[in-house]
Amino acid sequence: MPHIQGVARDQVVLFPPSLDEDISADNPVRFIDAFVDHLDLQGLGFTRVIPAETGRPPYAPGDLLKLYVYGYLNRVRSSRLLEREAQHNVEVMWLLKKLTPDHKTIADFRAAQPESIKAVCREFTQLCKELDLFGGELVAIEGSKFQAVNSRQRNFTPARLKKRLGEIQHWIEADLRELDRADAEIPVAPKPTADELRAKIAHLRQQQAKYEVIQQQLIASGQSQLSLTDPDSRCMSSGPGSEIAYNVQTVVDSKYHLIIEHAVTNAVTDLGQLLPMATAAQKVLGVERLEAMTDKGYYDGEQVQQCEAQGITVYTAKPHPSANGKLGLHTKDDFVYETKFD
Repeated sequence: MPHIQGVARDQVVLFPPSLDEDISADNPVRFIDAFVDHLDLQGLGFTRVIPAETGRPPYAPGDLLKLYVYGYLNRVRSSRLLEREAQHNVEVMWLLKKLTPDHKTIADFRAAQPESIKAVCREFTQLCKELDLFGGELVAIEGSKFQAVNSRQRNFTPARLKKRLGEIQHWIEADLRELDRADAEIPVAPKPTADELRAKIAHLRQQQAKYEVIQQQLIASGQSQLSLTDPDSRCMSSGPGSEIAYNVQTVVDSKYHLIIEHAVTNAVTDLGQLLPMATAAQKVLGVERLEAMTDKGYYDGEQVQQCEAQGITVYTAKPHPSANGKLGLHTKDDFVYETKFD
């Protein structure tokens, strides 16, 4: 029995198919197209909505926004990859009407209008609310670690700087002692020459000066960490190890699991994020009473109490940081304060 055969590449047809025939009626790109066309881009702060009368014609911001939203939904974030998608992806060809912006145009659009893109996210949330896609009764709050561009070698803490400066000082002193010996005797076996040792010491002193400047910057910032490439990124625990990342907080509605609110923070843990995220979700939903679920990483007695005062009932587990329970010893939970007898 023969295999399933495709269409010959040189087959000529009298009525060639249109791009629209290749996109099904329920394809998400049709929603992206309708959603962006519905937006008041000029009111949201996008530039070049009305093109200038002179000069080279620009791409319409709506078309670039459609490409960006498509990439967001399909986890294609790189401007170079989005450029490729516009050239061979049938969905993107339909969405952009076969426009093929280059990667620099895509990157510049995204970098120049961050606040406008955030406003688009708020418009989408408002649309979901109007379409009754939010239940507005129960939400879940969770944090995710998004890896930054910053490498571990360009992230510093006071302890790491102190250790690094101590190591450099130790190497300098060792090389100086070796330099004294090299000046005083003729080496029998091949050893670094005096000039080589002086060059090494000079290099170490440059490194020492560099770390001292970073140390002063860290002290002046008042922060516990300093990242050189992504200044806002921090070293955070992630799975079995740690990585330089951002802590992205999201609030998800229970009805259709849609994101209500999100925020990018550099808090190394989720502690302290319960109140701001819960109240922000309550404001977006416009409800007086709300239930919120979190894991034990969010537990903060004071914030739980503040949420209750604002009509937000929090369901979370209370952490047990003490190791006494695992050792069969008593923990704080085993004791109750009796006010009457003090």
